[in-house]
Parts: sequence; structure tokens; C-alpha cells
Amino acid sequence: MVFAMPETFLGHFPDVGASYFLSRLPGFYGEYVALTGARLDGAEMLACGLATHFVPSNRMLLLEESLKKVNTSNSFVVCSTIDQFSQQPSLKQKSSLNRLEIINKCFSKRTVEEIISSLEQVASNMADEWAAETIRYLKRASPTSLKITMRSGCRAILVDKDKNPKWMPTRLEQVHDEAVEEYFSRIDDPRWEDLNLPVICSHGRIMDSKL
Repeated sequence: MVFAMPETFLGHFPDVGASYFLSRLPGFYGEYVALTGARLDGAEMLACGLATHFVPSNRMLLLEESLKKVNTSNSFVVCSTIDQFSQQPSLKQKSSLNRLEIINKCFSKRTVEEIISSLEQVASNMADEWAAETIRYLKRASPTSLKITMRSGCRAILVDKDKNPKWMPTRLEQVHDEAVEEYFSRIDDPRWEDLNLPVICSHGRIMDSKL
């Protein structure tokens, strides 16, 4: 099983409630996942809090049969049943969660340009291929999407399939703050409620989530 949110490569921004659950991941891991579209395996999903259980595929049928016998909606009983078949998988050596300290340092920056600059420093100082690969992805993604906006990037991935999207604007510095703010302006409708996101601590400083 693989989890990913590649919206920035499609010219979109993470949706389906992503701003809610990504902002609750440890440190600034949610910002990393949202901006880079990182692909997480089952062990990573469990470790970062995106999943509650990890059940190997060869035990799924047994779990299904046991759940059929549960005649209550009590969440404790359901979880206890799943616990009987779940395991605690180990993170792979190359897992991005093993770089959470670097992710917190780089992705706690206030702008995408600063994030890339911080990653470039890591890549040059540590010769870290993960950092270099992350930079390459960010530079291939839609500049507008990286600043939480949306443009027609689906053409190159889903229609032409040439993986050569024509982003407008083409560079991060061309995406002005005013354009980004339009997507976060308050909706003048009493039926809409504001989404309250948690406060994140970084290096002893309290920071609002950027998601």
C-alpha cells in the first residue's frame, strides 16, 4: 500500500481534508508530504499517524472473517479485533521519517523559496541524495501550486501524458503573495466555519501551520 498526494505535480493543491490531517503529522512532516507528494508505505503511514494499524496482506482474509463476527459498533472492540492481526513494521533505512530533523529544519521556513534554499544547503553540506531529489521534485512541480494555488497541470499527466506541463506562471518568483492570499480570503457566508489548525513548535518557537 502506498499513500501519496501528488497534487502539486498536477497543478492542484492537496484536498479531501488534507489540510486537516496533514497539519497533525509530527513536526513539519505534513508540509513535506503536501509540497513534494512523497510516497509513503504502510510502515511510514503508521509511524507518522496517518494509519492506526498495519495488517499484512496475507492476514487480511483472516481479519475480515473476524470482523464479520463482531456484532457491535463499539470502537474498542473493533480495534481490539484488528490488533490481533496487526504488526509493527520497521521503517526502511531510506525512509523520509528518518530525516525528520532535516525536514523540520527546512520545511518550517515561511516561503517555498526559503525551503528550497535550506534544502540546497543540506544537499551541499551533507551530499544527501534525498535532499537533492526533493529539490528536483519541487523545481518540477507547479510554482503556483507550491504557493497553494491551482493551475491546469493535469494536461501533461492525464491527457497528453508527456510529463511536460506548461505552468503559468513558470517560476516561483512570479507567483505574488496577493494571488496566493485570494485562495485564503474569508468566505462571506454565515454557513461556513473557519478551519482551526493546530499550533506547531519548531526549535522552541511556536509557529502556525502553513497548511
